[in-house]
Amino acid sequence: MAKQKPQMNAMMRQVQQMQSDMLAAQEALASEMIEATSGGGMVKAVVSGSGELREVIISPEVVDPEDIEMLQDLVVAAVGEALREAEARKSAALGGATGGLDLDKFGLGGLFG
Repeated sequence: MAKQKPQMNAMMRQVQQMQSDMLAAQEALASEMIEATSGGGMVKAVVSGSGELREVIISPEVVDPEDIEMLQDLVVAAVGEALREAEARKSAALGGATGGLDLDKFGLGGLFG
């Protein structure tokens, strides 16, 4: 029984360190801006590393009142690509903070954000 207490303390320290690393990674991600474009750069979407849409920039040349659907498709494509890149970076950053431990496997995927 005496051996279990030091092991439990060590495990708790590891969990606390992981939590600290996760918070630091989340803060770094929130300040990171990710850009993606579509239509040859005619539409640009900017999202934070945490996945928050921050800006959509549309070149005036792509605005055609006769073809609104094309503009909508370009916006969706740019935003979608920016969000996918943000998610990839988030997975990489948070995966490093957990030491590669797959929290989803334990039902804890949403534990840190």
